[in-house]
Amino acid sequence: MCGIAGIWAGPDTREDPGRIAKRMSDALRHRGPDGEGIWTCPSQQLALGHRRLAIVDLSEAGHQPMVSASGRFVITYNGEVYNFRRLQGELSALGHRFRGHSDTEVILAAIEQWGLDAALARFIGMFAFALWDGHHEQFHLVRDRVGKKPLYYGEFQGALAFASELKALRTLCDRPFEVDRAALTQFLRFQYVPSPRSIYEGVSKVAPGERISYRRTASGTLVQEKLRYWSPLEVFAANSESEFRGTRADAEHELEALLEDAVGLRMISDVPLGAFLSGGIDSSLVVAFMQRLSKAPVRTFSIGFSSEAFDESRHAASVAEHLRTQHVELVVDGRMALDVVPQLPHMYDEPFGDSSQIPTFLVAKLAREHVTVALSGDGGDELFWGYNRYLWWRELWPVLAKTPFALRRFVAQWVLRHDSQQLDAWLGAATCLLPRARRPKAPGMLARKAAETMLANGPEALYLRLVSHWREPEAIVIGGSEPETVLNAQWPRGTDAGTAHMSVLDMLTYLPDDILVKVDRATMATSLESRCPLLDHRLLEFAARLPAQFKISDGKGKAILRSILYRHVPQNLVDRPKTGFGIPLAEWLRGPLRDWAESLLSEQRLRDEGYFEVEAVRHAWSRFQSRREDLHYQLWTLLMFQSWRDAWH
Repeated sequence: MCGIAGIWAGPDTREDPGRIAKRMSDALRHRGPDGEGIWTCPSQQLALGHRRLAIVDLSEAGHQPMVSASGRFVITYNGEVYNFRRLQGELSALGHRFRGHSDTEVILAAIEQWGLDAALARFIGMFAFALWDGHHEQFHLVRDRVGKKPLYYGEFQGALAFASELKALRTLCDRPFEVDRAALTQFLRFQYVPSPRSIYEGVSKVAPGERISYRRTASGTLVQEKLRYWSPLEVFAANSESEFRGTRADAEHELEALLEDAVGLRMISDVPLGAFLSGGIDSSLVVAFMQRLSKAPVRTFSIGFSSEAFDESRHAASVAEHLRTQHVELVVDGRMALDVVPQLPHMYDEPFGDSSQIPTFLVAKLAREHVTVALSGDGGDELFWGYNRYLWWRELWPVLAKTPFALRRFVAQWVLRHDSQQLDAWLGAATCLLPRARRPKAPGMLARKAAETMLANGPEALYLRLVSHWREPEAIVIGGSEPETVLNAQWPRGTDAGTAHMSVLDMLTYLPDDILVKVDRATMATSLESRCPLLDHRLLEFAARLPAQFKISDGKGKAILRSILYRHVPQNLVDRPKTGFGIPLAEWLRGPLRDWAESLLSEQRLRDEGYFEVEAVRHAWSRFQSRREDLHYQLWTLLMFQSWRDAWH
């Protein structure tokens, strides 16, 4: 893990590019506290910067930016190519010689041997890099297949600049960038800014699985070429035609071998290594394989909350005890969590509204006190259909599709006329009949969400309602509009095909722009590297071939993962309803964070700034405070934008 930045200056650039790149990379010191480097090419007015978090090859032989053996290529690179030792063996047999044992050197040799696109096809890992090809005078920006590592870029007065985080690009200008109101509108809907947009006009994100190449014309104009070298859409389209034909036992055997290899590759490290453990299916599976492959107890980390309703730490402790890991747990009280809130705008650098960012940072901070690398279980829900919305889709849509829309609208409007507090009171008695483990924490909120889904007039609309926070963000953002996205693509026929399509949409949007952003920024803020074995692209390609009944069975997702896990961990330790990495956000916004929130959403401030419709925001805040409606997640997005604006503008 590292921070990268740089600039290919234009004819109008007056400042020395090396100084610019140094200033940009200094803004990313937290991503790479172990070293720094600047490479310049004065004839091209090109400068690449690098901040290093040393994980593999801690010597100077791993220093970046790095020049290839022939001198043709120069790279500044963030991430890990986990199969570099295997590639190094192949390349050595072809005559390549290596002065160190870093994956960066192997990447350059692979590109020299096979070319950039063919080399990318061989890499197993997470990466974002900038590559200069001196022979062809071409500049490439590349991001890994699923978007683990971030990469922003933009053209500024004829100069091309890039960086791991926006804070480095901000050093280019004395005045603030302009907020992109279309991106802000999307942010309110999704709680994150979807790729390829950023919150700023003129600044974009390299998409997952994308290569962007640049060259200059004789007049100095930049010419861009984009290539999507890998996409979940194409993977599922291709692999749906070659569905796995073996038995469930055959699939489990093949998947277990893939899992063991994926975990084993990610345990290669020259620094201390551990894992996040929540006690859920995915993290428990990763730790089980780590423990199988390790000669010593694996270090595992979890956090708990003093509020019992949000505390999952006992489950993690039970799994850790069974697997005999070296487990460390931190119980977080409200004060500790609230102290993180002022840090969030600087940590996330772009408005980000997933409130699980707080516990994610706290567990990363805990792990960094003991290790430099931590494995996580991210990715299992998308690949093997673990989200509740997949189950909702399969159970709800066949019923909704057969129910007259007028009847659905009547029922939905009746439910939505009542606030969550009233519905909680009415539904509370009914839910008492359920086993304690199956009782919803907020039945009223779930009832209102179910009512919202009844108003969907098609599967696309249903999915959008399930993933939206503000249902009509254009009514909140002044001058806001929502651009066309991948979510507008035509929905396939059939329940299984629809579920697969939903998971692909999550892989294209929610996974890279929410989950992976959350983990990357939280871990990098503590200079910790996070690795995700379940996001190995080979696993994704295998999961795409599996029939639906291997993923969802008996009303539960991740069926095949569960079967494999139960060989390592007793079923009763991990088999429970899926819960998020939650915090008592509503309680905080009505309590210790109320004054802070009130100041950010004050009527006068909203009018002065001119981003949000004042009456709509104040109405939502009033309904939330009076407990008539559960709007804490929606309000959190507004608060995260407002606090971000305070920090950076």
